[in-house]
Amino acid sequence: MANATQATAAEKLPHANSAIQEPDTRGNGDVFETLLRYPRRVSQERAQFGLLGERVAQRWLERAGWRVLQRRFRSGHRDIDLIAERNGLVAFVEVKARRAEERGADFGDPVEAVNWRKQRELSRSASVWIDRHGRPGEVYRFDVIGVLVVGDRVRVRHVANAFQLVAKSH
Repeated sequence: MANATQATAAEKLPHANSAIQEPDTRGNGDVFETLLRYPRRVSQERAQFGLLGERVAQRWLERAGWRVLQRRFRSGHRDIDLIAERNGLVAFVEVKARRAEERGADFGDPVEAVNWRKQRELSRSASVWIDRHGRPGEVYRFDVIGVLVVGDRVRVRHVANAFQLVAKSH
């Protein structure tokens, strides 16, 4: 157990428990720039809700004739929620699940929740998956599925071809 004089990470870093932050320019900006680029840890409750969203999205895809090839494909610290195939088309699917009380009544566009950084990570992971499992003749795209839970009802919005593959930078 840490003694009372040791500061927690949250005390040392002003925004350690919040989402990705811009570097803190107060004091030694280099230290904060390095430490604050990492996203917050996901609580157990949020992780379970995310898994629920993925199961809903998987069921929706299967009912629409897709075959889910893989769930939660991991490449390093990055992952792709679902990889699905239909008629030679492989979709790398990012699932965004929200509760109505988090976003209000307006569902919004799930693509808005997938920023350029997440698109780059998905592109890199997809490239790894294609290198390992891809077959000649397959076509690839990135989809985003938004799952909104309103009380005991669920709304699904599937945005096909939500963004293009981000080219590798050297």
